[in-house]
Amino acid sequence: MTGLIRRLIGDRRGNLMVELAMAMPVLTLLTLGGLEVSRYVLLHQKLDRVAGTVGDLVAQAETLTAADVDSLFDAARHVAMPFDLPGAGIVIVSSVGTDSGLNPQINWQRSGGGGLAASSRVGPAGGSAALPPGLTLEEGETVIVAEVVYAYVPWVLGGVTTAGELYHRAFFRPRFASLANLN
Repeated sequence: MTGLIRRLIGDRRGNLMVELAMAMPVLTLLTLGGLEVSRYVLLHQKLDRVAGTVGDLVAQAETLTAADVDSLFDAARHVAMPFDLPGAGIVIVSSVGTDSGLNPQINWQRSGGGGLAASSRVGPAGGSAALPPGLTLEEGETVIVAEVVYAYVPWVLGGVTTAGELYHRAFFRPRFASLANLN
């Protein structure tokens, strides 16, 4: 019996398999966690780019119709690829001007590009606008606000990133016209 035990203790042929079996779950978790974090960061970059692109394209227009804005929502879908903006997100574009007391007020607002039920964090159309501190408007000035909301659900590991709504926005001053009205 003692000889058998000594022979088994001295045998090193199965060490690699045991070490691999112990390390494989850790390596798998690290790989999946890295994949999830990379996807989360890429999604934030894409949403930021969608808000910036849509806001910039609206601000470049001399005149704007509802159909023009709707076509920009289609462009937003392409910018957000490979993520499913139509199924899990929404884009909201608002024109913010001032009322007679120079208080920010939303002139018009359009939403589209996705089926997510979310409202603007700037405010409702026709209501007062919540602009960030430091962004002031003089009489006759307008600002275009492009917002993107996306319902994020982790692919694999819910503990690495949490599910929830991701929100990005961009502010642009119209270049060629006030865009206070949507034709």
